[in-house]
Amino acid sequence: MPRDTSIKSILLIGSGPIVIGQACEFDYSGSQAARALRKEGIEVILINSNPATIMTDHLTADHVYLKPLNTQSIREILDEHPHIDAVLPTMGGQTALNLYKEADEEGIWEKHNIRIIGVDMDAIDRTENRDAFRELMDSIDVPIPRSKIANSFLEGKEIAQEQGFPLVLRPSYTLGGSGGSVVTSKDELDQALHHALETSPVHEVLIDQAVLGWQEFELELLRDQNDNVCIICSIENMDPMGIHTGDSVTVAPAMTLSDTAFQKMRDTAINMMRSLGNFSGGCNVQFAINPENEDLVGIEINPRVSRSSALASKATGYPIAKIAALLATGYTLDELTNPVTGNSSAYFEPSLDYVIVKIPRWNFDKFAEANDKLGFSMKSVGEAMGIGRSFIEAFQKACQSLETNRDGLGADGKGLKNVEKIVDSL
Repeated sequence: MPRDTSIKSILLIGSGPIVIGQACEFDYSGSQAARALRKEGIEVILINSNPATIMTDHLTADHVYLKPLNTQSIREILDEHPHIDAVLPTMGGQTALNLYKEADEEGIWEKHNIRIIGVDMDAIDRTENRDAFRELMDSIDVPIPRSKIANSFLEGKEIAQEQGFPLVLRPSYTLGGSGGSVVTSKDELDQALHHALETSPVHEVLIDQAVLGWQEFELELLRDQNDNVCIICSIENMDPMGIHTGDSVTVAPAMTLSDTAFQKMRDTAINMMRSLGNFSGGCNVQFAINPENEDLVGIEINPRVSRSSALASKATGYPIAKIAALLATGYTLDELTNPVTGNSSAYFEPSLDYVIVKIPRWNFDKFAEANDKLGFSMKSVGEAMGIGRSFIEAFQKACQSLETNRDGLGADGKGLKNVEKIVDSL
């Protein structure tokens, strides 16, 4: 099916300032999408509050607005460009989705007759609203950790007493796991629950059973309007459940899964994405797997380009943001050319004969008061990626790329210093 020619002008929402949990990966995705749309002859109007990005370069979009990411700015842009046909909020992370939702609640999109592409409002609600997500997973028979929603402190206390410890607190509509935590006792509950409720913009917290120690995996998917779904990359977190994926050492492709477990995870992810609604674009799905018996539970769905999407793009060479933007305009996967092969369709799933390892970079030495204990809230300020023929090679390259003046993890002072000795040892 060819591109929807009724879409001639698109409003692209950026991610705003670089903060922990939302960094340059969305600049990478947004600029990639903007260039792809312009190449199709579509006018791109961009709003972003961060001038220090490639995305806000005037060669990237037709019109660039360095404005605060709020509904007032959206109104001003739409008044200045009444011909805008659609809005694409999936390239700007959680910030862009939250802004789209806020503008939708104020009736801005309906007033200006602008439709959303790349995702739909139902999908946003079902994935960001923890209660709706739980109901959705129940409806398609995908197991999830036992959970309940709390909208007040007293309600949260009752749920905690009912379910027992340890528990995981997950605020709704937050960025980088902000406000989330693991609670192991009654003494920790009060402060953690207060913080979680205050962090959520809708004052809502999901309290669920902790699956600490389970393995965590991610899948990057693309879906078109004909309901075709393509798995781009599998990602394995070396750190178990309980550590935010942005703070975890990750490996692509997943290496310790049995074929049976991978196929089950693949089928479940496709079922989860199709159940979200009728939209075309990218999606990130997260799972926890019990290492003892390979029981699988769904953890989260992000119906947008994410931090992991950027890693998967770099790992496979497959431009996820570019293809997702084109799918949002009406193309199907089989109509687009796979940029990796150059001659097959984008429906061709990449296969890797090498290994990618990503290691986070922390700067706790610059934040003396910061708590350096890792958990559900992301704390890393960057990351390094290593590519190799084996896990060991990729891991060592990633370690050295962190620029921490270390030869590797635990290898300080143990390496050969003399160049001639190094050459001889090889």
